[in-house]
Amino acid sequence: MGSNSVRDRLVDQSLTSRYSQWVLEALDELEDPFLITDPAIAGHPIVFASRGFLAMTGYAFGEVLGRNGRIFQGPATDRRSVMEIREAIREERTVQISILNYRKDGTPHWILFHMCPIFGAEDGRVLHFVAVQVPISKRRSRCGVERCGAVLGTCREEVRLDKDLDCSHHAREVFVDMDSRGLEAKEPQMAGDQEKEKAANAINCILSALNRYSKMTGRVVCGKRCGSAGSGVASLPSSLNISLGRIKQSFVLTDPHSPDMPIVYASDAFLSLTGYSRQEVLGRNCRFLNGPGTDYEVLKEIKKSIHGQQSCTVRLLNYRKDGSSFRNLLHISPVRNASGKIAFYVCVQMDESSKNIDNGLSPEMWQLGAVGAVKVAVRSLSSSAGPSRPSQ
Repeated sequence: MGSNSVRDRLVDQSLTSRYSQWVLEALDELEDPFLITDPAIAGHPIVFASRGFLAMTGYAFGEVLGRNGRIFQGPATDRRSVMEIREAIREERTVQISILNYRKDGTPHWILFHMCPIFGAEDGRVLHFVAVQVPISKRRSRCGVERCGAVLGTCREEVRLDKDLDCSHHAREVFVDMDSRGLEAKEPQMAGDQEKEKAANAINCILSALNRYSKMTGRVVCGKRCGSAGSGVASLPSSLNISLGRIKQSFVLTDPHSPDMPIVYASDAFLSLTGYSRQEVLGRNCRFLNGPGTDYEVLKEIKKSIHGQQSCTVRLLNYRKDGSSFRNLLHISPVRNASGKIAFYVCVQMDESSKNIDNGLSPEMWQLGAVGAVKVAVRSLSSSAGPSRPSQ
């Protein structure tokens, strides 16, 4: 089966495999304009488009299914707004922003774009994104009315025409044509309370439908991240989990901003080295590896390095789940995000009795390679942060 055929099958089954066959009918009954996309499929394609959305944009269902949402952008779409949306997707969070999009016939229109992630309750993984798109009502400024004068006269004349002529079809047609093709592309339209309330209500209806039909399959979803396997620790973004999963060395990430610096990520190699399962590790401080004979002075050295936001390499007696001990060559290093703030500490472990080091690298260089890979993964998560964020 070709790659395109596989991708098409994934798009077709994206919703029904999770929420049952009935979910499509339930979503089709909702009148609001919205899309559902699947970040787990290459290209982050659209897997559902509502009737309201298709009517608003002029596209047919088959013309948008499987395509990325960028097809609705155009020459006057603000790049900063696009980056804000991409950043929200990368960070797996909700975003609400006014943006200029384009219909199939090329006419621009301002919308309130309200997007939120859908999480799996059992693992906190992002399954889909729901994007409600509410048309923004035109709010004519004084300047805008003056521009319209050549066609409809002054504001007073416009009111008279509306009353006397019942806003003739020709007058409406000229106004809408000029307004949508000219003013909309140049003058930003900001969403008001009415559009924001409509978007919030639509999101709630969609989430309710998805939650209801996910319960039919036993694979429940929710609109907020539900934590990681009952550990009480917030899950990392899926994109970061995927990047970290490619690193083969034994390591954990700890969160210095949470009480007792809990482990928020543990590599497969770490689990293999220690004999613990991921559920037994997440949310705990690394001290659970200590035991009789663990050098207290070395622990003080580690604590001092963390307090000083410095790296350190130590040798420590640690214990596996089965009670067996191993000499741990431990390297700890702060990991900073794109803005330079410490986001995590990475702790790379190596059993000194194991000499299986690939490529002839020393244990120290092998560990530094893991640290470097972790830092790249974390920084790339928020590499576009900053310029596209509104000032606080």
